[in-house]
Amino acid sequence: MGGAVSAGEDNDELIDNLKEAQYIRTELVEQAFRAIDRADYYLEEFKDNAYKDLAWKHGNIHLSAPCIYSEVMEALDLQPGLSFLNLGSGTGYLSSMVGLILGPFGVNHGVELHSDVIEYAKQKLDFFIKTSDSFDKFEFCEPSFVTGNCLEISPDCTQYDRVYCGAGVQKEHEDYMKNLLKVGGILVMPLEEKLTKITRTGPSAWETKKILAVSFAPLIQPNHADSGKSRLVHLPPVAVRSLQDLARIAIRGTIKKIIHQETLSKNGNGLKNPPKFKRRRVRRRRMETIVFLDKEVFASRISNPSDDNNNNNTTTSEDLEEERQEEEEKNPPELKPDPPVNFLREKVLRLPLPDPLKYYLLYYREK
Repeated sequence: MGGAVSAGEDNDELIDNLKEAQYIRTELVEQAFRAIDRADYYLEEFKDNAYKDLAWKHGNIHLSAPCIYSEVMEALDLQPGLSFLNLGSGTGYLSSMVGLILGPFGVNHGVELHSDVIEYAKQKLDFFIKTSDSFDKFEFCEPSFVTGNCLEISPDCTQYDRVYCGAGVQKEHEDYMKNLLKVGGILVMPLEEKLTKITRTGPSAWETKKILAVSFAPLIQPNHADSGKSRLVHLPPVAVRSLQDLARIAIRGTIKKIIHQETLSKNGNGLKNPPKFKRRRVRRRRMETIVFLDKEVFASRISNPSDDNNNNNTTTSEDLEEERQEEEEKNPPELKPDPPVNFLREKVLRLPLPDPLKYYLLYYREK
């Protein structure tokens, strides 16, 4: 599934292509896609394919095509503070992008059938938190993953504002999925070969919209052959954040506002200088003229007045200099870009606080 847009050279170019093709349509979704490099969720030997609009599977590890994730993110209509449940959470790529939008007061849960994939997702999540340059640009709702079959979720679990299922749902399980939603919530899932958006408009009222044709592997049915009993999946409880954690969120938010105000002041409220246009260089060239007179042909050269009579057949030093300058303009020397500056980190490290508190504010990130 996929192949709707051209491959990119890097993550940003892939996002540009998805925007151009109208798969990504809103700023929040674009920011989330740019913040998390899709290649980071591939095994090293398969990263050459990371920026193609194709699904990828290796063993139990699976990623849907970028165009599918784009449509899913747009259809979910995510907002800060919502609760989200990802059924078949896989590598955690989608859950992490969602977490960037939900913010610190959202809920972000995932259910995954395979325990080895859960471990893979936790490794990728830890890598993102510790190393990504994008992490400090957001307040993140960290996903929590549990192992189990998503068709065996405990009936006393809380309902969610947004639910996504990453496997084909049979018609017989449609009502089960709908009951995971709060009133006003949105469910996105592959249903009868169509990516489908269902909005719960009342206790027993629904609106359904077909988004696009898709092909997903079907949900795996629960297997009770061993014990004959259902293995209920218990989702994490919605916990109240500690006062210390709330203080960290508030301090980081205040510092970000200060940085934003300082940036506006430096840039003149965000107004940039008008672009400067290069004056086109006009080269003076010798001209050859051919005159047809009756049946004879006469050829002559019209020289520039500044030409030296003794150098009619050679290139002047001025021409050589102009050619050199033109060549430099066409092929400017490659300059190594300056590394991005993490202003939040710099300001936190300058706070008059003990070092352990500074590193707590930075989530113990190494850079």
